[in-house]
This record gives sequence, C-alpha cells and structure tokens, in this order.
Amino acid sequence: MGAGDPVGRMTAVIQGLGTSVPAQVVTNDDLARTLDTSDAWIRSRTGIVQRHVAEPGVATSDLAVEAGAAALKSADNPEVDAVVLATMTPDRPCPATAPTVATRLGLASGMAFDVNAACSGFVYGLAVAGGLVSSGVAERALLVGADVMTRVVDPADRNTAVLFGDGAGAVVIGRGNEGDDGAIGPFDLGGNGELGDLLHIPAGGSRRPADEDTVAERDHFLRMDGKEVYRQAVAGMVVSCARLLAAAGLDIDDVDHLVAHQANARILAAVGDRLGLAEQRRVCNVDRYGNTTAASIPLALADLHRQGVRPGARILLTAFGAGLSWGSVLVRWPDLGRP
Repeated sequence: MGAGDPVGRMTAVIQGLGTSVPAQVVTNDDLARTLDTSDAWIRSRTGIVQRHVAEPGVATSDLAVEAGAAALKSADNPEVDAVVLATMTPDRPCPATAPTVATRLGLASGMAFDVNAACSGFVYGLAVAGGLVSSGVAERALLVGADVMTRVVDPADRNTAVLFGDGAGAVVIGRGNEGDDGAIGPFDLGGNGELGDLLHIPAGGSRRPADEDTVAERDHFLRMDGKEVYRQAVAGMVVSCARLLAAAGLDIDDVDHLVAHQANARILAAVGDRLGLAEQRRVCNVDRYGNTTAASIPLALADLHRQGVRPGARILLTAFGAGLSWGSVLVRWPDLGRP
C-alpha cells in the first residue's frame, strides 16, 4: 500500500469484468458514402477511425446479457442478488431493461433496475451498485454499462453520426476491505441541469410525447452543441479529478492510469494534459469504438486488462455526459487472472 491507502474498512471491490460489441464495423469511409464528410475530417476532429454498430433487431439488453455473462464467468460465476444497468438507450421506455437482463442471465430473484446518467452512467453505476454491496443491501452486484447509441443518433447529422458506436461492458462487485485489490472509491459526482439542453433528445418523454410533429421534426434523435459540450466536458472532468484526488490525499503522480470516458480524442488529450498525466498512462481506444456512452469506460478497462496492468494499480476513472452529469472514482485494479 502507498500514501493515501485506507486500511480495514468494508467496501465494494471489483471481482470480474466482461464486454460485448457487435460484430459489424462501420469505418469513416463507410459513413462518407452517405454523409458530407471524410475519413480525414473525422479523424482530425475526433480521433475516431471506426465504430461497432448493432445489426437490426439487436437491442441494448442483448449486448448487456453478453457482457454480463462474460463478467460473471470472469468472477467464477458467483451468486448475484442485484443487477444495475447503466444506459440511456433502454429496450423500451417501460419497464426498465435491467430485469430483462437479470432474467436472461438466470438472476431473476434479486433486485434489478436501470440508471440513466448518459456518458457518466458507468461511474454513477459504480457508486450505486457499490453502495448496495458495501451497505449490506446486496451481497454481490452485477453492474452493466450498455448502449445502442446508433438508434438515437440522426444518421443524416454528420456532427453526431460520426461520433457514436454500440457496445456493453460489465463488472461483478462484491465485498472487501479498503486497500484491497479491486477496491472502489472514493467518488466525486456532480451535475448541472441548467445546461441540459447542450446534449439532449428533445422528444419522447412526458414533456413532449411522441406525435406526428415530433417525428417529422426528427426530435427523437440526439442533439448536441459540440463546441460547448467540449468545453464543459474538459473542465468538468479536470475539476472532478482534482477534487477527488484532494479528498483522497493524493496527487496525479499517485495515479497509474487514467481511464476517461471515450468521447473524443481531443477531449481525452486535453484532460490528460491539464491534469499533468503522462500520455503513456492514459487509456484511449476511441479510435476503434467511438463514443459508446455508458459502455466506454468498461470497454477501456478491458483494453487495459489485455495490456497486462498489474493488480493493485491505482486507476482514475472520470466521465462527463448529458444532464449535465460528471463523476470520478478511484479503483485499485483487481487480480482478474490472465487476459
């Protein structure tokens, strides 16, 4: 253990990890066939080269089940009594999608519910699922971050259609002690509803139910003020990380790896630079997946695992998304065996 490592208190720990992405890959050149864009334009502004796209008929629950099953297998298929699904693209508005995921995984007897914090969903989900476990409400939880974003992005809007992909990632969370490998926390979470219109879907809820006009006006697709979201995202994640490290009695040199929400390569670079973290300690896979919303952090964690990160390494997770919402958390890397 190093400086700032607490000892002895009960907490939640990560015990398994799994992911799922659709087989279909859509490249920038593929998009350029129908949009006024190019591979060079997309790469220079986002760093994205390709994204995985769900086939027709494949829903968020399908990817979530695959990722959840992989995470359970990684943890040696333990008993789980809580399923938390972080998503902004549920299978349907009602009921929640988590009970469907739990039933298909054979976990139907426990609690199951959705959390919607958009791109911050996985960090918020860690706080929720970890809180259930550390408080004793649940013995063990499965947290899944899954989104099929290509269903809510306007395929005719080059400003958003090039950014998003589909995928899922999951972790099994059990009980342990602070300072153990896999330990989760502390957290810094926040939000600002006054800026919610910077990134939103205008219609489909109780404020503006679906009708002929909302469909004709394409108001069921995601709208984004890209420049302002960029500015808010960089500032929000940097401030959140700084607050978290200060509360934990750590500085950036105590962090082994930064895993930020994979929204845009320029955002990732700006956050890393402002925090003063060396580039080789930052995880970036946005080039291969695009922005997968609640799935982006667990997909990046899986890549880090495949690279051979050591158990006990201190990982700083940070995210920013619609709401506006943001959050950061420290995780000590669990011993998940060979990737």
